[in-house]
Amino acid sequence: MQEENYLSIINEQAVEVGVAACDKETVFEHVARRLEQIGVLTSSEHFKKDLYERESQGPTGIGGGIAIPHGKSLAVKNTCISIVKLEQPIQWESFDDEPVQIVILFAVSLADKNNKFLSMMAQVARKMANEEVCLRLAAAATPQELIQALGAA
Repeated sequence: MQEENYLSIINEQAVEVGVAACDKETVFEHVARRLEQIGVLTSSEHFKKDLYERESQGPTGIGGGIAIPHGKSLAVKNTCISIVKLEQPIQWESFDDEPVQIVILFAVSLADKNNKFLSMMAQVARKMANEEVCLRLAAAATPQELIQALGAA
């Protein structure tokens, strides 16, 4: 069986640049509300609880100004990735203790919580190990450039 490509689950309606946020809570509220508006979630409140549950287990900031939070939730109808580039970097628990400006958020349905999710997360983690991809994400000025940057190299 061929591994599904993570790019196929990026929801273009949930890719944004220039999002104003002062903290992680604002980011989660913004993304959860957006995902609920476009029909990915049945409940933004339920999904946020699941995001915080995961956050309590350890940092999702991977360094280099990037965080990869994820919530596995009954509230998720269709597994997808949302990408948000913040207007300004914000504090976030991360391995390098640096602020975060790029948030690659996984909304994962319970049906996909094991194999599919782990495969997608591994693919994104491999991309984030590529410095050129991280630089292109940081330089992206449009949603399309964010998606292209994540697909680069």
